[in-house]
Amino acid sequence: MDMNISGHQAYFILHGFSASQFWHWNFFVVILVMYLLTITGNIIIITIVLIDSLLNSPMYFFIGNLSFIEMLYTSVTIPNLLVLLTGKSKSISLSGCLTQFFFFFSLGSAECFLLAVMSYDRYCAICNPLLYNAIMNRSLCCYLVLACWIGGFFPNLFPTVLLSYLNFCGRYIQHFFCDLSPLLQLSCSITNSLQTLNFLTASAIVLLSFSVTLWTYIRIIITIVAIPSTTGKFKSFSTCASHLTVVIIFFGTVAFVYVRPKASKDFELNKVLSVVYIVLTPVVNPLIYSFRNKDIKAAIKKLILNKR
Repeated sequence: MDMNISGHQAYFILHGFSASQFWHWNFFVVILVMYLLTITGNIIIITIVLIDSLLNSPMYFFIGNLSFIEMLYTSVTIPNLLVLLTGKSKSISLSGCLTQFFFFFSLGSAECFLLAVMSYDRYCAICNPLLYNAIMNRSLCCYLVLACWIGGFFPNLFPTVLLSYLNFCGRYIQHFFCDLSPLLQLSCSITNSLQTLNFLTASAIVLLSFSVTLWTYIRIIITIVAIPSTTGKFKSFSTCASHLTVVIIFFGTVAFVYVRPKASKDFELNKVLSVVYIVLTPVVNPLIYSFRNKDIKAAIKKLILNKR
């Protein structure tokens, strides 16, 4: 029987994945390993960027901040997902659900903006190499990172506040975390204004950050094509190929799930796509962003040798 759910002492039941407990334990092992790799890899990157003076450049400053955001971003949902897969607890309080919702979307939005900033950094490095240090000075880098955090957290306050005022007529959330679409499906309140606000907020964040990224890469490609030597073209493109790969995966899945006027009812597809940008992309990022980088590898090697 459906019940009217309101107040911060109320709770929901997370549905999780439609699979047997055997597959749940297999998922648990895979996701746990990927989560530990994500945390470990990002801690290594942050540590190296902080202690190695050779990595004192805007690119590594942004990579360090991206690693910090992704540690927080994955920690908002994955620990709860692991508990859910063990079958120990599927409940989450309304206040806990709203908190998870706010930090998940705020950190995800901040990452969108930071990816755009990183593309601008690569644009300056490739298209204006002689002015790069003057343009991307320390003050500007700090302001850009601060803008990413503010731009990520501030717009998501309004949907979270509106969500807290809804009445819910069911407890079972068809997801493994408190995503907007399954929450709206449980609401017995009118949600048109919230859906419209969420669509406009998500569209503004994703399209703005992606537009900046697209513009910078168009300029980068034009510059690379004009380079006379094949070696020069390859070297220039290799500095931004990894970032471009992550951008396509991240923005593609996020835009498909969230930049839609109406809440999606295809919950199983949303769960699969959510695993891509919550679990898979963060574990791949340290590898393709940094550990393939010769400076990062040299810094890790130096750190290991100094510990002996």
